[in-house]
Amino acid sequence: MAFVTWFKRNVVVVAGLLTLAYLLLPNVVVTVFSFNRPKGRFNYEWQQFSTDAWRDPCGVSGLCESLGLSLQLAFWATLGATLLGTMIAFALVRYRFRARGAVNSLIFLPMAMPEVVMAASLLTLFLNMGAELGFWTILIAHIMFCLSFVVVAVKARVMSMDPRLEQAAQDLYAGPAQTFLRVTLPIAAPGIAAGALLAFALSFDDFIITNFTAGSTVTFPMFVWGSAQRGTPVQINVIGTAMFVVAVLLVLVSMAVGSRRRRQKA
Repeated sequence: MAFVTWFKRNVVVVAGLLTLAYLLLPNVVVTVFSFNRPKGRFNYEWQQFSTDAWRDPCGVSGLCESLGLSLQLAFWATLGATLLGTMIAFALVRYRFRARGAVNSLIFLPMAMPEVVMAASLLTLFLNMGAELGFWTILIAHIMFCLSFVVVAVKARVMSMDPRLEQAAQDLYAGPAQTFLRVTLPIAAPGIAAGALLAFALSFDDFIITNFTAGSTVTFPMFVWGSAQRGTPVQINVIGTAMFVVAVLLVLVSMAVGSRRRRQKA
């Protein structure tokens, strides 16, 4: 009876923990199999504990090259999408202009449209323009579909800002640049950071649009897909585990910094 009472009080917490465990289960499997030594070409069954793949993560030809290319694309796509998306978000929230409603609606199209439709459309555009498929066509495509996610994240933050803070800065003789850099930008920074992180993850992880616009260029997701046809090297699990650990560390650091700032303000 005591257990039933406790469960009723904590059902939301239990459901949340079970959902989190379900979401993290694939990452646990990837991590475990990064220490496997498969007997065949496929790393699907546990055979023997080994750290060989961790000692030589670039032991598979082309893996680290494709990883470096994906990281480079994700960095530049994040930078471009964040800059453009932030400006668009501020324009949509702060200014009134013709077709503002239409622009607001069009922002959601890349998020709602199936990736294969966008990929085919972009491929048709690049071919009609005579563009050579490769790094630059991938980058343009990534910036295009990441842009909407950045706009939505930044727009939500800008809409929640109190305009009286900027007015107070102007009353204290702060110029437009000072007001933006010292008041507006720090308040909008969490939304901008969230949009940038989302854009980076989407760009690094994308396969469908990249596959249509890459030509002979091979990114990390394309390398993983190609390797899965012939055999899955353990190094892929190593790279996946390392990326997951880095992401978790970034989240923990950001939480620690935010908690420290809140304590300082208190």
